[in-house]
Amino acid sequence: MSDTAVNVSVESMKRVELVTVSGRIDSSNAAEFEGSLKELTETVRHNLVLNLSGVSYMSSAGLRTLVSTLKDCKKRSGDVRLAAPSERVAEVLSLAGLDSLFKVYEDNTAAVGSF
Repeated sequence: MSDTAVNVSVESMKRVELVTVSGRIDSSNAAEFEGSLKELTETVRHNLVLNLSGVSYMSSAGLRTLVSTLKDCKKRSGDVRLAAPSERVAEVLSLAGLDSLFKVYEDNTAAVGSF
């Protein structure tokens, strides 16, 4: 894996898809990240928990992907919740004013249990 890779793994739970994301999310791979999430929202369920603890960097392209995924899920009566965002991602969400748009939880258990 290169430094510009984003890794996405999905675990199906009772009421939600737990999506664990790691690596960097920037303009070079945001489309790949968005494609992974779009595949979930169009084919599986519409309640997603994104664990962002392993994300070392997120650009505005990554933020756009989060917002568009949230819109897609809301259209289908679902939601996106964030679990354990890394310090850097939490800071970017806050600076962009998106921390009020997403429900953020300390860990996977709390986020999954919120559905």
